[in-house]
Amino acid sequence: MSYTSEQIRNIVIAGHGGSGKTTLFEHLLFTAGAIPRAETADSGKTTADFTSEEIERKISVHAALAHVERNGKKINVFDTPGSPDFIGDVILSFRAAEFALLAVDGRTGVQIETIKLWRNLESRGKPRGFFITRLDDERADFTKALEDIKAKFKVEPVALTLPIGAGSSYQGVIDVLSGRAFLVQGDGSVPEKEGPVPADYEKAAAGAREKLIEAAAEGDDALMEKYLESGELDTAEIHAGLIKALAAHAVFPVFAGTAVKNSGLLPFLDFAADIAPAPETAKDVGLNAENAPVDIPLDGQKTLAALVIKTTYDQFSGKLSWIKVIQGKLSADSEAINVTENKKERIGKLYICLGKKLEEVRELCAGDVGIIAKSATLKTNDTLTAGDTSIRFLPLRLPEPVHAVAVNAAAKKDDDKLGENLIRAAEEDRTFRYSFNAETKETVISGMGELQVNIILEKIKQNQKIEVETHVPRVAYRETITKKAGAEYTHKKQTGGHGQYGRVALEIAPLPRGENYQFINAVFGGAISKGYIPGVEKGVLEGMAAGTMAGYPVVDVEVKVVDGKEHPVDSSELAFKLAARNAFRESMRQAAPVLLEPIMNLTVFVEDKYLGDVMSDLSGKRGKILGQDSAGGIDEIRAQVPQAELLRYSIDLRSITSGTGSFNVEFDHYAPVSGRIAEDVIKAAAAFRVAETEE
Repeated sequence: MSYTSEQIRNIVIAGHGGSGKTTLFEHLLFTAGAIPRAETADSGKTTADFTSEEIERKISVHAALAHVERNGKKINVFDTPGSPDFIGDVILSFRAAEFALLAVDGRTGVQIETIKLWRNLESRGKPRGFFITRLDDERADFTKALEDIKAKFKVEPVALTLPIGAGSSYQGVIDVLSGRAFLVQGDGSVPEKEGPVPADYEKAAAGAREKLIEAAAEGDDALMEKYLESGELDTAEIHAGLIKALAAHAVFPVFAGTAVKNSGLLPFLDFAADIAPAPETAKDVGLNAENAPVDIPLDGQKTLAALVIKTTYDQFSGKLSWIKVIQGKLSADSEAINVTENKKERIGKLYICLGKKLEEVRELCAGDVGIIAKSATLKTNDTLTAGDTSIRFLPLRLPEPVHAVAVNAAAKKDDDKLGENLIRAAEEDRTFRYSFNAETKETVISGMGELQVNIILEKIKQNQKIEVETHVPRVAYRETITKKAGAEYTHKKQTGGHGQYGRVALEIAPLPRGENYQFINAVFGGAISKGYIPGVEKGVLEGMAAGTMAGYPVVDVEVKVVDGKEHPVDSSELAFKLAARNAFRESMRQAAPVLLEPIMNLTVFVEDKYLGDVMSDLSGKRGKILGQDSAGGIDEIRAQVPQAELLRYSIDLRSITSGTGSFNVEFDHYAPVSGRIAEDVIKAAAAFRVAETEE
């Protein structure tokens, strides 16, 4: 069956790890009739967690996509990982969906990753709501969780469903909108059944409906006027008001339930089909010819424009490109333009999916999400159009990696194969990076955490039979000078026939941090011909490439050529390059050189109870605390810390915070380092050069 844009709904389920997202996803599919039975997360057979790494660890590692039909609508549902290591797949799901459902554990309330996800959704202006899970647990408390949402997000959540009973006496939910109850059947292995609201819950249901009507009226001036006059709105009017209020971020619906008993799911599916934002209410962001952001409305009547949001490799189906159609239609067996690569793209087969199961379709309309199989050139963030190359979608806004390791194959013969697999891994997960650092002569991989990196390396080891060695990456230190100095050097060599001769006199001086390098030719009277000056500068740059302290690049130096001498026969550009290189090195030795280390901006997110331990740890890491904010029990600490102290910080923070803390990090500046630390760096650099010579 084909669907129009008006019949599509895109929902993403997100939240803290262990909050019940995959169970909710699985039971929504079962309740809607998309799968014959719901599997448990521990079984390794759920629709969402089907890769070997997910089955082994019993956690979601990748985003999963499935679809159900409800009330004539096709509802695409994304299940997302809860670990911050896999935030990339959460972000691509946010980009593709028009509504986000944040799962909140009814036992623990709002947790740290949910708060971070809320901030991300807030920055996107994405409509969102909550599903409070596990309400059949004795420790769960719906009212307390609702208050926690209110306190931590500073919003007035509106309950669309209310629980009937709690803990072992949990019976089901009340759908506030329809005024009907949905009761757990037997052991909860079958879908819930609709019935009347129990008499002792009628007052609570009436109070919740009153709040719901008020929220709906907020979305439309005419409805507000009617509500103020009559004090009532009918169901159709409440629907209309909620749709507008959601689009304006004026209402945040809350659902109650326990997915493992299929409870609270039918009311949510009705909400998703009838009230959740339709794709045409949203817009995407592109770049114009001047690279300035422009809004691109979702419009099925325009020519094709689509964005590749994810790339995966399946051992049976090959390369799969997940694509969100923003405008027009994408048809199988057609041609399009890959605007990013400026190439024609042959579109072969198109699919929609139910977890790992692919279902072939002939076309995808605007608002829908599907898969292009076996594309040779498509990659994540590419824009596909029917020929309008002026449209380019803004790439996914992904965070910078925070955990890095240097890697190499244990057997030299496997180095190329390892590199190929790491490149593919970086294509599948854009928060994972692979690069060769020519300065430190290391292959470095980086990602959002130790878990993500380890899973990628284990997958390569198992599938490709490559033994991989890892170690902490070398830090890219720099060298600079602290005072003015000067020196001259004469390069003179006689080998028979033409010799080599060049004399160069230099003066060097420190520049402000970050200005890197300045070259000045101050030679007068033709002491060095203009034709040899480029050779002099090349020699200076060669000298700066490896400083005199530890062999690190030299920065923030002004170099002035003040004098020199040439020979009418034996001078050459090479002779002046060698003379300048040695003159620079001699000058630097006299200019009080110092080591510089990279300083990083660090933002740490922790629960209140870990604040003191984290700040104490940062002080021990030579960190400088810049500021701290607290909201809803979560502290945000901003600091500047030397990179050398953060190479294993993802592991350290996990240990301090029992796995609940997370952080962002980015380079800020270089700063001098001296004393014992500088001595250790110099010794390590010397040992590295010796080891490199012996290989």
